[in-house]
Amino acid sequence: MAETSSTIEFFYFDLGKVLLDFDHEIACRQLADVLGTTAEVIRNDVFHSGEQWKYERGQITTLELHRWLCDRYDVSPNLEDVCHAASHIFHPIPGTIEIAAALHATGKRMGILSNTCDAHWEYCLGKPFPFLNEYFPVHALSFRLGTMKPDPEIYRKAAALCEVAPENIFFVDDRPENVAGAANAGYDAVLFTEPADLREALKVRGVRF
Repeated sequence: MAETSSTIEFFYFDLGKVLLDFDHEIACRQLADVLGTTAEVIRNDVFHSGEQWKYERGQITTLELHRWLCDRYDVSPNLEDVCHAASHIFHPIPGTIEIAAALHATGKRMGILSNTCDAHWEYCLGKPFPFLNEYFPVHALSFRLGTMKPDPEIYRKAAALCEVAPENIFFVDDRPENVAGAANAGYDAVLFTEPADLREALKVRGVRF
């Protein structure tokens, strides 16, 4: 663990369940309405089949996934409606955003390191959450990097993207396997439980904000 703030040169935050809460079940219901099927079918066809994870790895594009959905359910909803149905599922976690704002105000360098897809990211960058660009100019995203946490490669690519050595990167994520993967890659990684614990973890490291 880093003992002083001087050893931490960059702060990576996970997106989902750290900065923004979300519910895939809402996406299943909303997609079902647009595609003329049921939430259970969407859950099995998109999430349980692995199509969503292929999308998050950047192995298929938004247009390709849209075409696949249209063919599978023999419907022709427009792309915007499908993307909105899949993405209108996020809500801010105010306590974490307050911490990010305070870090940003003191000049800390920060970025997002997230398993996410093109549609979700474009939605979140819109009007609902403008702080994502303001506070986090570096975006290490699975669909762009072609790999997902906890694969070692994504942490190597994220370190290269921010041009900081892994041992000088602080990372917070809500999933134990992703925290372990980051720690194995040399990051100072902590598990997110609630904003108060994150604030304490930063203070223990001597981070002033």
